[in-house]
Amino acid sequence: MASSSEVYVSAENLTVIRRAERVIAVVGNPNTGKSTVFNRLTGMRQKVANYPGVTVEKRVGRATIGDSAFDLIDLPGIYGLSPYSTDERIAVDVLLGRILGTPELEGILAVVDATRLYQGLYLVQQLSEMGYPMIIALTMTDMAHLEGMRIDIEGLSKRLGGIPIFPVVATRGSGFSELKNAISGMFEAVPSESEPPVFWPDLRHAAEELRKRIGESAAAFQVVELERAIIDGDPEIVESLRVEAGDSSLDYLLAVRRDLCGDTPPLAAEARYRYTWIRERLSDLQRQISPLPRLGRAAINWFNQPWPSALSFIFSMGVVFQAVFAWAAPLMGMIDGATSSLGNWIGGVLPPGILSSFLVDGIVAGVGSVVIFLPQILILFLFIILMEDTGYLARAAFLMDRAMRSFGLSGQSVVPLLSSFACAVPAIMATRVIPNRRDRIATILAAPFMTCSARLPVYALLIAAFVPSTSFGPLNLQGLVLFGLYLLGIAGGVGTALLLKRSVLRGSNPIFMLALPEFRFPDLRSVILKLFDRARIFLRRAGTIIFAVAVVVWALAYFPRSASIEDGRIAARGEAALSLSGQALQVELDRVDNEAAAEHLAQSLLGRAGQAIEPVFVPLGWDWRVSAAVIAGFPAREVVVAVLGTIYAVGGQADEVSLAERLQSVTWPDGRPIYSLPMVLGLLVFYAWCLQCAATLAVIGRETNSWRWPVIAWTYMTILGYVGALTIYQIGTA
Repeated sequence: MASSSEVYVSAENLTVIRRAERVIAVVGNPNTGKSTVFNRLTGMRQKVANYPGVTVEKRVGRATIGDSAFDLIDLPGIYGLSPYSTDERIAVDVLLGRILGTPELEGILAVVDATRLYQGLYLVQQLSEMGYPMIIALTMTDMAHLEGMRIDIEGLSKRLGGIPIFPVVATRGSGFSELKNAISGMFEAVPSESEPPVFWPDLRHAAEELRKRIGESAAAFQVVELERAIIDGDPEIVESLRVEAGDSSLDYLLAVRRDLCGDTPPLAAEARYRYTWIRERLSDLQRQISPLPRLGRAAINWFNQPWPSALSFIFSMGVVFQAVFAWAAPLMGMIDGATSSLGNWIGGVLPPGILSSFLVDGIVAGVGSVVIFLPQILILFLFIILMEDTGYLARAAFLMDRAMRSFGLSGQSVVPLLSSFACAVPAIMATRVIPNRRDRIATILAAPFMTCSARLPVYALLIAAFVPSTSFGPLNLQGLVLFGLYLLGIAGGVGTALLLKRSVLRGSNPIFMLALPEFRFPDLRSVILKLFDRARIFLRRAGTIIFAVAVVVWALAYFPRSASIEDGRIAARGEAALSLSGQALQVELDRVDNEAAAEHLAQSLLGRAGQAIEPVFVPLGWDWRVSAAVIAGFPAREVVVAVLGTIYAVGGQADEVSLAERLQSVTWPDGRPIYSLPMVLGLLVFYAWCLQCAATLAVIGRETNSWRWPVIAWTYMTILGYVGALTIYQIGTA
């Protein structure tokens, strides 16, 4: 195998022999502490990428033990070798050596939860029959002791055919020295008479008979692949059988399946046989010495009941929402202030011109538009990681599953959708907790509808300027309009999810198989590593696209520059300096600069684009200036206020009061106000439904591994926003 080859480097009398690193798969059920074990063994020596053609993460780490190094692959959690989701399919394909670009495996580190031995040993049986050298890391042993369980480790190892078992507590790191020593020695020579254990001999015999039947084509299949074809009809193997050995091999496969399972569904037959084996072999190896303290067990049982669970979920989501929405604000303000200060410093050092504008408005502003999302991303993922590692996230998904399925989604969609009210970028990244691809894409495309914080500056400006501050008892009309916009976003997201699940994402509802883990303390080291991965992925992949878009928009707003406008600005500043002084001079200079900036923007590529597409948006009541501001707001909606300030010669740093007064006075050539109430309400609907966020589009492309879905999302939401704004304006002005 290529992964175990030797490299010889000769230089006269010197020969260096280096053995390539062994490749070990870390495999286990979900919520067993598998990733924590992986993080303990590899530390910061990790690489995160995607498997080819899918959005499933590929996490590979280097574990150095003594003088030896091992490459560990952290596979997605699986319950067995019969996959249901994309993540499980990837894990099984890696184990069977089907993924191109993934090194050939040489060993397996199986992670088993000591509190759920029955479930873990089902997978261990299947893994051990694959013939790889294997050891077991038995996690949650502290929880098992707390619950009064005692496991005969040595006896269990013998029953499993001598597979070494090492109890560990991943959150504290205890037991890892013994585990590392076992990994270091797991590839030592094994006596030739030693055979991997076979826990279902009849299945192995049936697979071997099928292998003999297909004759010369047998070399293309592993015995374990044929076993999976018999049990779950693995479509990839079945198709390969048809191509390699003809349709007669499929007829024989069906005959073998009938002989083995009779009228019982094959998966049920396998579960019955394997769990019977586990129950018989484990009955005298696992003992209950003393139960969990009555108070502790009573508290857990109470917490698992519907009403306490629902109340805790509402409280938890409120904390998460508040954290991402409000707690991140000071950090985002610090980043915004730092980028503004850096831009002001550069603007003070360099003379006005293309270089200064490029550095300040292009580079610094572009970098700031990327980095400013980091606090929200880190805070959101901190809560998600903590909820996942403590076992709470599984309970939240189970609690909300029935309600979310009525909208075509799953219970695992609720956390990302709620997080979208703060920012869609980290929320879309959080959809990685959803194993089913259709549910995940539906959630991703519904998330941008939720009213994120970037919409609020636009909402605040337009509502304050054009919606009367009328009160109806304790209710305020402006507040009701804002609340209505939130509801409008929710309706758009829910409706989109339903539409997708009944059309392009139509399919049978996936099996929602979930084992509620015990509550446990998270591992701080693992939490930090996961946060570091999330930040690195965002900055490297999505951040580069956001930065590029920001620079492109700067170029559209800057070029071409008019020499006559600049000459007029310089002349007007000179005249003002001759006749004015003090505060009056500064006010006049600001007015001159603002008017020049508005003229520059009007004749720039961005201004010309706004004038070119003005006929398209006139039915919505927009003039070219509104259209240009919408185009400029594509990288991020929150810049629209600054762009409108520049367009209307109020200044790029305009506050809401001064800009609102200017908007109220803007008219069409015939004297009609541009910002009428129907136009403003339509514009609000447009911003509620239109996808104007380069960061969101970049992350959608990253998470779906395709540019098709970002294009679909942008086109669909733009059309929806346009139609909504058109309807309101035309009805309001009829």
